[in-house]
Amino acid sequence: MYRSVRTTTLYIIVTGVAMMLIFPMFFLFTFSLMSDYESYSEWPKPLLPLRNTEFRLDLLEEVNEERAYGLLIYNHSEEAYMSFGPEYTTRDAKSLRKLSNFIRNYANCSLDQEKILQIMDQTDGQGSMDFTLKKGLFSNYTRFFKLYSGALNSVMASITTALFTILISLSIGGMAGYAFARYVFKGKNILKLSVLFVRMFPPVAIALPMVITLGKMGLYDKPAGLSLIYSINQISLSIWITASIFMGIPESLEEAAQIFGTTRIGAFFRVTLPLAVPGLAACAMYSFIYSWNEVINALILTQFNPTLPVIVYRSLLGASDKVHLIAAGSVAQALPAIIFTLFIRKFILQMWGGVKV
Repeated sequence: MYRSVRTTTLYIIVTGVAMMLIFPMFFLFTFSLMSDYESYSEWPKPLLPLRNTEFRLDLLEEVNEERAYGLLIYNHSEEAYMSFGPEYTTRDAKSLRKLSNFIRNYANCSLDQEKILQIMDQTDGQGSMDFTLKKGLFSNYTRFFKLYSGALNSVMASITTALFTILISLSIGGMAGYAFARYVFKGKNILKLSVLFVRMFPPVAIALPMVITLGKMGLYDKPAGLSLIYSINQISLSIWITASIFMGIPESLEEAAQIFGTTRIGAFFRVTLPLAVPGLAACAMYSFIYSWNEVINALILTQFNPTLPVIVYRSLLGASDKVHLIAAGSVAQALPAIIFTLFIRKFILQMWGGVKV
């Protein structure tokens, strides 16, 4: 009885924590798919994005001896049609273009001028005309990268910075980790502990020295310079992870390989390194996630060539009417990290402990 109660309580706690983590991300994703109108007019917000948008075109009184039409959009929270778009629209090409652009920009729907004229013809005979348009679900992502200059270039800068960070932190951290695992020397434990000290300093506190140093090296505002700063933070973590992995691999395997004729370096690359892949994969995952999402150092050390987190951060400033676009940018920023983690995960699970999933 007591055991079942304890198990049930544990499941409830785990489920609650999972929901606390998943629900905000799910809401952020749903919000990133909403149009301008849904973001600020619909309340409460739907848990699932609406696939279609309902409109109504009413025939109004003539304006300047021209037939005028008023567009309405269906508000699900009010359960009624609400005024939407310009005060009135005529058959003039400029007026039709204005209405078409308004529907595309504020409702994420596509309606060309020819189709508008067809709907107007039907409205003339009925007085009003209801019609439904399919919403472009991922329009906000396209608009985000078009609206904020440098967003596409920032993706390449982020990828380059992340790859450089992985390369530097794994090469230096892996070699240092192997040395800590295989060799005994004076002050080994103190030195191993001291490599963590670099993680104690906040980036803002050493911002000026970093800017001056990278400026003298000609690496300011470049992915290579940013990756060097990121690597300083990640090398210490890589050292500790790889040292633990190498310590778990028996040295006798390398000795056996050397007995069969290979060199010490050959034994490392043929025997030890393949067995250490799970630890290297974990280091690569941590380095990628850190370098991909880090914003403080990138904000300080870049100006004209920022990374994607910096673009998302800058877009938050004074963007109170574009929150759904910022949500789209945030989701776009999170996706590569999630994909990379899922890709690396199979190496960790398949080789670490012989577990294959």
